[in-house]
Amino acid sequence: MKITSISSQVRDKNRVNVSVDGKYRFSLDIFQVGDLGLKVGKEYTDEELRSLESESQFGKLYTRALEYCLIRPHSAKEVRDYLYRKTRPTRSKTGEMRPGVPKEITDRVYYRLLEKGYIDDNKFTRYWVDNRSLTKGASKRKLTSELRQKGVDSSIIAEMLGDSERSDAEEIQKIIVKKRSKYPDDQKFMAYLARQGFSYDDIRAALSEKD
Repeated sequence: MKITSISSQVRDKNRVNVSVDGKYRFSLDIFQVGDLGLKVGKEYTDEELRSLESESQFGKLYTRALEYCLIRPHSAKEVRDYLYRKTRPTRSKTGEMRPGVPKEITDRVYYRLLEKGYIDDNKFTRYWVDNRSLTKGASKRKLTSELRQKGVDSSIIAEMLGDSERSDAEEIQKIIVKKRSKYPDDQKFMAYLARQGFSYDDIRAALSEKD
């Protein structure tokens, strides 16, 4: 079987369509074409073509996973969960079931992202702590709970929170400024602040300052 054409895609100039014996077979990104040494006229066995199709799947998924990682930092668990969803069958618009991506390909994508530094729980935890402190108040207890749900190791959480300049005393003040008008009843407001992970001592001290 012979490669008969390699043509740029209309919608994505970074990918090309590859035809074998006059029929479309798979697509690759332009870097893969060079790395794999594809040329028009080159002949391949069926097994070699299946291997190239696997590379096509890898390239597509890696691009999507990279975009996912660049939207905002994600924990290693979030990326693993994202890739796991790609292994599940999906239903097309016509109702047909499409098979998911093989696990060996999602594993390759995960370890490539890890190798390139796009997966880093230390960086993710620092981002999460800094971002939550900037956008709205968050107690250390609440941050710890959120990060554990994201699959971050307890030692990383403790280290990052220990290095952070944020404090519960400052964070609770942010919430009081934003939420005090919604809770005219002190007991209900204290209960709300407690649900946010602040200690009763910090709550009483903060409310006393405002009064």
